[in-house]
Amino acid sequence: MRAQPAGWEEIYAVVRKIPRGRVTTYGAVAALLGRPRGARQVGYALAALRGARHDVPWQRVLGARPRKRAAVSILDPMGAAVQEAKLRREGVLLDERGTVDLDRFGWRAVPRRGGAGPAGPAPGRGGAKRAGARRRHIR
Repeated sequence: MRAQPAGWEEIYAVVRKIPRGRVTTYGAVAALLGRPRGARQVGYALAALRGARHDVPWQRVLGARPRKRAAVSILDPMGAAVQEAKLRREGVLLDERGTVDLDRFGWRAVPRRGGAGPAGPAPGRGGAKRAGARRRHIR
């Protein structure tokens, strides 16, 4: 078996915490890990599970859509149908457009006390600046 790229096991650990009947987005998983621009990496890590035996509920991670909705992002029709079927068996309702209401079925991890999640501070907290960002003074 080939070695996984760095950080994939962290992604799997977060996805394993999503309860049955709940969903989240690729971007939310990435943000929880302190990688706000890592949604695509989350997608790659979950796609790599295809055909392998594992305990990661990959079907619970969806692509973000406008108006607090999410949807299956798998382009392969067979894979998308499998994901939808798994979600329906867990009680997640998809509307006629195939989207899920995140207000009703969304999962949001609760950071540990002190504002730290599984991999550091919760996204958007603490006023941290981007690495290398400088303040401009307007005169």
